[in-house]
Amino acid sequence: MDYIKTYKSFINSHYLSEGVRITTGVVLPALAFSYFNMFSIGIIISLGALFVSVTDSPGPIHHRKNGMAVCIAGILIATLLIGFAVNSPVLLAVFLFAGCFFFSMIGIYGTRPGSIGTAVMLVMTLTIDPRLNLDTSLKVVTHSFYMVCGGVWYMGFSMLLYNFRPYRLLQQALGEAIQATGEYLRIRSEFYKKEVNYENTFKQLLHQQALVQNKQDELAELLFKTRSIVKESTNIGRSLVMIHLDIVDIFERIMMSHQQYPLLHKYFDETDILNDYYNLAKELAYELEDLGIAVKSGERSPQSRDLIQHIIQVTEKLNQLRLNYLKPDNIEGFISLRRILENIQDLAERLVTLRKYTDFDGTFKKRKIKGSDYEHLISSQQITPGLFFSNLTLKSDTFRHSLRVSIAIVIGFIIASVLNIGHSYWVLLTIVVILKPAFSLTKKRNIDRLAGTFAGVIIALIILYAVNNNTTLLAFLVVFMAGGYTFMRTNYFISVLLMTTYLLIFYHLLNPGDFKLLLTDRIVDTLIGSIIAFMASIFLFPSWERKKFKPVMITMLTDVKEYFSVVADAFSGHEIDPLEKQLARKNALVALANLSDAFNRMISEPKSQQQGVEVLHQFVVLNHMLTSYIATLSHYIQMHVIPYSSDDFIKVSEDIRQYFINAISYLNDEDVTEKTISNKDSLRKLNERVNHLMQKRKEELQQGQMESSTRKPLFDLKSIVDQFNLIYNVAVDLNKITQTLKIE
Repeated sequence: MDYIKTYKSFINSHYLSEGVRITTGVVLPALAFSYFNMFSIGIIISLGALFVSVTDSPGPIHHRKNGMAVCIAGILIATLLIGFAVNSPVLLAVFLFAGCFFFSMIGIYGTRPGSIGTAVMLVMTLTIDPRLNLDTSLKVVTHSFYMVCGGVWYMGFSMLLYNFRPYRLLQQALGEAIQATGEYLRIRSEFYKKEVNYENTFKQLLHQQALVQNKQDELAELLFKTRSIVKESTNIGRSLVMIHLDIVDIFERIMMSHQQYPLLHKYFDETDILNDYYNLAKELAYELEDLGIAVKSGERSPQSRDLIQHIIQVTEKLNQLRLNYLKPDNIEGFISLRRILENIQDLAERLVTLRKYTDFDGTFKKRKIKGSDYEHLISSQQITPGLFFSNLTLKSDTFRHSLRVSIAIVIGFIIASVLNIGHSYWVLLTIVVILKPAFSLTKKRNIDRLAGTFAGVIIALIILYAVNNNTTLLAFLVVFMAGGYTFMRTNYFISVLLMTTYLLIFYHLLNPGDFKLLLTDRIVDTLIGSIIAFMASIFLFPSWERKKFKPVMITMLTDVKEYFSVVADAFSGHEIDPLEKQLARKNALVALANLSDAFNRMISEPKSQQQGVEVLHQFVVLNHMLTSYIATLSHYIQMHVIPYSSDDFIKVSEDIRQYFINAISYLNDEDVTEKTISNKDSLRKLNERVNHLMQKRKEELQQGQMESSTRKPLFDLKSIVDQFNLIYNVAVDLNKITQTLKIE
């Protein structure tokens, strides 16, 4: 591990910036009011700022601003309702149930509304704390006013920081996406190693592919929904748009590099050429990582001469290997090696261009981009009442989750009241942050919450035992607080560990005498809340992935069929609309990311809820390979490599599409009358042309003719026909899987 790179990447990440922003926005009111001996008021204002910060996630500035404004309104309503009901346990339970149900349901409108709901539910659970002494109407209104003031303060503070550095968040998010793409390439490079674990590497690859796709979607929204950037009003704005578009193309190029790796190892393991390819791919991955760090930090990324030199050396080695090792029976392997090396060279050249963009000086020529051309690539969710009411059914996962949360909160409230727990709101708070729509997420959060709490308690005990100076303790508190918010979106275990530590130090500074009781309450309350959340995820309207997997599979096949159709049309003599191809590619990759995520969630569920995992894993892997093969065909179109009459591809394209249609019909439990489609007759013409050229080339090699007029046509034709063969075979395999698959 390169610790310098890791440090530089972390120090420039938007997660650290977010942690520092939240910590500063939360701490400043408390410090300011403590100066005027009004610390208790400052704490309430800081809490308002803290809860509004939950909704301040990356995105277009107007979305962030609107989200925080709605959250402030929600906080006002929640504190007033719960505050006035706090002295009536029955009315309080009713409000908790109704409030948690409503604010869980608004998650149907997207991630940001979901975070607003979470923030308001956290406010509701905190407002029941008897230590707030909300026993009169004036105190309730005053408390609500201070909470709203905190929210307004944080919103203004966040907007001020954005106006000061409007491109900072975009640079950080773009850098993270570039680094994620580099990590995807690094994982893919493992296929070139002699002792490769194909199954484990594919699992890592699928997980990383989903991560990259999510980051690209966030970036597209951030870029093309921010008017100042779309209008390309500044050099840095134009450069960031170009980097994003090019890194999307680079990711597609990396995906299309999928090969028949076992065959390559069979041909060349006795040579060292695959190890050279492995090193080149890793070097490209490191170059992408460096570029990502440079973009995040806003620095110029220097050009690397080593990579180009290494590519030249490997090219020479491949040429020498071809002279000494090329035989009639390994021609296919050499064609694959040449294609891989061409792909690596292309990626290296694209990196040179990307590095020039990081100058941000406007001197490097950029192609003209219209933001409106990419609006169709951005998904949006309309906030309409109809969507809310249409989901008020047990068939809706959001509705089931909302009922689950509401019932669990009421159960936690009753248990906390009966047991007379000192910090009862911690029980409810634990339920809110742990209980997620998917069982696998709830399970992971539960483990992280418990482990993080116990670890945080131990660290807090060590610090409080070793340090007696309150100023030093305050410094520890601020550091742990910033760390907790920094890891809040990336590593929940570390976030809980750091938050538990800073909360215990904070309460110790407020009242040192109650520290032992505080430790007990923290552990007991967290344990009770975790048990309730875990039991609720199993027994209260559970939502298992196996019951939702078929629709995800159908979407995958539908989108990949459309992607193939758009690309295959070019081989049938039709002209392709570039934006139509981009949309089809984007939909297919999003569907693949959703498929991978759903599968990963399924394998984290109880064994009793897993059906046909091996077959479903094969389905996921086949679709990953399929998108790679289609991306490769798409690249051949860009390179204008269609070697002969395009009519020869029409029949095979029709047959492949029919296989996709049949597979979708099988998943929909529909009758399929045509179960076999020409028995690969459509491929015969294509393969006969390739075989003819292949046989001719073998005869030339046997006669010692290393160079001939056959070599180039064979290389171009075989590269394309191989992809059609691979796509055809995958389509057949998908038909077999969907025809026999039995899941509820």
